Amino acid sequence: MALRGGRTRQTGRNGEAEATRKPLGAVRRAQAITTYGVGSMIAIEDQSYIVSGLDSWRVGKADVIYEPRLQHWLRVAKFQLPPADEPPSGDGMKVRLFPEIYSCGTCKKLQEFKRFGSPAGKSVCGACDKPLTPSRFVIACENGHLDDFPYFEWVHKKSEPNRGVNEQVKHELTLESSGQTASLRSVVIKCSCGVRPASLEGAFGGGAMSALGIKCKGRRPWLGRDAKEPGCSATPRTLQRGASAAWFSISRSALSIPPWSQALQQRLNPYYDWLAGKLERRPESEILEDIKEHPHLTDDGRFTPEEILAAVHRRRELEASALPDSDEAPMFESANKLRHEEYNQLCDGTGSVARDENFECVQAPGDGSALPYGIKRSMLVKRLREVRALESFTRVTMSDPAGGDTRRAAMANDAVDWLPAIEVSGEGVFLTIDEQLLREWEQRPGPVMRAQQIWRNHTAILRERAERAGSTKLPEDIKSPVTPRYVLLHTLAHVLVNEWSLDCGYPAASLRERLYVDQDMAGVLIYTATSDSAGSLGGVVAQGEHRRLHETLESALARTEWCSQDPPCMESEASGMDSLNLAACYACVLLPETSCETNNVFLDRAMLIGAPDDPATGFFYEGG
Repeated sequence: MALRGGRTRQTGRNGEAEATRKPLGAVRRAQAITTYGVGSMIAIEDQSYIVSGLDSWRVGKADVIYEPRLQHWLRVAKFQLPPADEPPSGDGMKVRLFPEIYSCGTCKKLQEFKRFGSPAGKSVCGACDKPLTPSRFVIACENGHLDDFPYFEWVHKKSEPNRGVNEQVKHELTLESSGQTASLRSVVIKCSCGVRPASLEGAFGGGAMSALGIKCKGRRPWLGRDAKEPGCSATPRTLQRGASAAWFSISRSALSIPPWSQALQQRLNPYYDWLAGKLERRPESEILEDIKEHPHLTDDGRFTPEEILAAVHRRRELEASALPDSDEAPMFESANKLRHEEYNQLCDGTGSVARDENFECVQAPGDGSALPYGIKRSMLVKRLREVRALESFTRVTMSDPAGGDTRRAAMANDAVDWLPAIEVSGEGVFLTIDEQLLREWEQRPGPVMRAQQIWRNHTAILRERAERAGSTKLPEDIKSPVTPRYVLLHTLAHVLVNEWSLDCGYPAASLRERLYVDQDMAGVLIYTATSDSAGSLGGVVAQGEHRRLHETLESALARTEWCSQDPPCMESEASGMDSLNLAACYACVLLPETSCETNNVFLDRAMLIGAPDDPATGFFYEGG
């Protein structure tokens, strides 16, 4: 997929000049959801750009993705594949120059790029003819706003805060580095007005901007140079331009399950709006005649007009149903309404299905006697389809995996009825835990005490975030949804992914977890769903066979009993990001970020194999 910048002209097929945009670089379509989505910054050669809003994308009509349940959840009419670099699949994603502040390493000038007089298509100083460097630093706030680093305000307010700025004097900034150290103390900003030079030391402090009276201007440069959201009260923070904290995606996903995965609904997708519109104006008898005359719907005789009309009614029932649980109350995605629907379907299975359907799930052969202790059911998901959509993004701090975070940066200036998404296919194994054993284990003091440690840390984070956002909720009403059950299922998924990656032919980064955890759910789906060469080869499904599952789980638990970082790892009382893990590190439990739903937090291997001072904490410890 091409990234396109300024306009140029080229000759079209009819011989006339057509406006297009010069390709500046390229990213994969999947990266437009996970890494380089709307509002993210991307370095291309010697310049830096920001990906523009959705209303600037030129997407292809043929690249529409449908997933009715997720569309209903996100309140959109459809999903679109990110545009490719050639029509008819779009004309690439548009980018804008950002940051706007550049510096010259020769004359040391620090100013907007346009003031350097660089020739078109180049990034060089007009006076020195030397390459320019985009600003290394930007400022951003938790509400997603982004702006150039305020070099002018920094040097004038930090050096001599009580001295007013003389507007009659010419102000030209320069950026110099002494080279004595690698710290920000060596990076010095000077102004031609004579104010005392100021280093950038301390610029990354949490209160550095507010201490100088520098407030968030609400800028949204991905929507246009002058796009702003006034009234932002968040404190801006200094970030490195390429820092991961400069852009965190907020994505949602759903599996295609019956009836939406079935061939009838797939065939209906492109025609649903047309048929639903007719139902509002005309009697069903006339619509049945219209369906008969539409060749793409009925020519092969596989579906009758009555079946197609019934499918339309079913889709309308979905649209009229209550929306899934909101994100206002902290709740893991593993417990939402969409996951409940998937859980029930995964437990029930599908039997044999047609080759053009997107979901096939059957019970692993055997009477269950060979299943390992604690596992109630093993289902082989021989075929699945997942749709992953980019809903929004945040900056500075990522959206909390437990929900309840209302920060959503704008994706477009004007309202759009679609979101960018990708669809991936794969295979997997779905496991459920024995509910009776699980409920007994949840009452033991060990699991309760360890989960409480994580719960307290997470609750403190949620309350602090709510206070910063000006929430009207009472602190005692804000509580973490962490439970012993969740930590157990999450950690189990991680150790199985690590174990299966050694045996099934897929690297750990190509495997993903999907948790189903609530008071009436205790399951985990481990699957591969990628759009690259690591596709569906049958290696994961084979791990769900009873005897092999027994062997791999036994091996995984044996590996988990010892970590190269022990004893500090096992004895840790707070580890990982925001202290939301206990006994978990990259030497034993943590996974590649693409494989985990919650950014490698809420993990504790003691929940599986027990703690040294309390072996009964482990669900699998010698049969419990």
